[in-house]
Amino acid sequence: MFLQELPHAVQEMVPAVAPAPAVPWGKAAMAWIEQPHVKWAVPIPLLLALTPLIWLFFRSTWRQLEEDALVYRKRLHDLGQVDYRPMVALALGAVSLTLQEYYGGRGTYDEIVRKWLTAREAAHPGGWVKLVRFDELYALTWWASTRIGGYLLPLVLWRAFFRKDSILDFGLRTRGFLEHAWIYAMFVAVMIPTMLIVARQPDFGTYYPFYKSSTRSWADFLTWEALYVGQFFALEIFFRGWWVRACRSFGAGAIMSMVVPYCMIHYGKPYLEACGAIVAGTVLGSLSMKTRSIYAGFLVHITVAILMDFLALHHRHALPTKLTPDGTREFVFKWTPHVLWIVWVFALLMLLIKLVHSWPKIRAWMQQRRGAAPA
Repeated sequence: MFLQELPHAVQEMVPAVAPAPAVPWGKAAMAWIEQPHVKWAVPIPLLLALTPLIWLFFRSTWRQLEEDALVYRKRLHDLGQVDYRPMVALALGAVSLTLQEYYGGRGTYDEIVRKWLTAREAAHPGGWVKLVRFDELYALTWWASTRIGGYLLPLVLWRAFFRKDSILDFGLRTRGFLEHAWIYAMFVAVMIPTMLIVARQPDFGTYYPFYKSSTRSWADFLTWEALYVGQFFALEIFFRGWWVRACRSFGAGAIMSMVVPYCMIHYGKPYLEACGAIVAGTVLGSLSMKTRSIYAGFLVHITVAILMDFLALHHRHALPTKLTPDGTREFVFKWTPHVLWIVWVFALLMLLIKLVHSWPKIRAWMQQRRGAAPA
């Protein structure tokens, strides 16, 4: 307005200033959240909001764990015995995680494994070793193999300490799995919208998938996902199968004794994911104890992990198109959003079926509550 009131000759002397382009509110909000003085506090309201829900869902499980632990400890006390399982488990767990951290990474691969592969390739040119093309995949294979071996090592050694314990009792029995499949569906139904929000984080698209050459071909992508899934299965056995049950004399505290190292193995990943590991560890550990099986938690974990890789590549427009690295045949996958929503709807459908089957029990419980209410 002030400029328009100036004489025309003066107006021509004032350089025109182009209006700043409008920033979409979503990007502006994400940029604000990414500021260090804001980002550190973002998980706090989320954790406060989720805590009552987790407590309501698992409080009976935690109470049962406390009661079982009390009975178990009292029986040992009356017999004059000590349960050494927690001490042995925590020691084995610390050794396993330390070995993985210091010898399961890129440094050891470069120092030992890569040198062997280099010598192998030189001795057998044209063989299966192709470092120029697959060096990153070989390194991640070493990473996944050391994780799988490290997570399973305590179970291999366990029988040397406690001969009467059955390895299958560490959450590996399948009995009753279908009965609790609705819980898997419920968590997937909650996680997919959450993933769509987290996928907007700038560091999300650059961090996933770990294997950057998975964009090269579907063979690369699927090979990596197979390694990823195998690592997750061993991880679930270690944390949600062996660890929590070996520490069952802690009661519900066995779950939190597992959550601490589980959160710490996420250090180096995006901050919000490391914070989310606290919630995920608590939920998956409680779910394992509730269902007496690791399989529901394992399915939740790999479903989320694979979809996160898909989402990251989709957001970067980097999904692979070639079937194999050296081939010419292509397959363009255009249905990532559709797959997400199909999985989400399927999970909701499973919950609806569970609700219909459980409705007579729910109605009877509601009538009982009304009958017990004071007049």
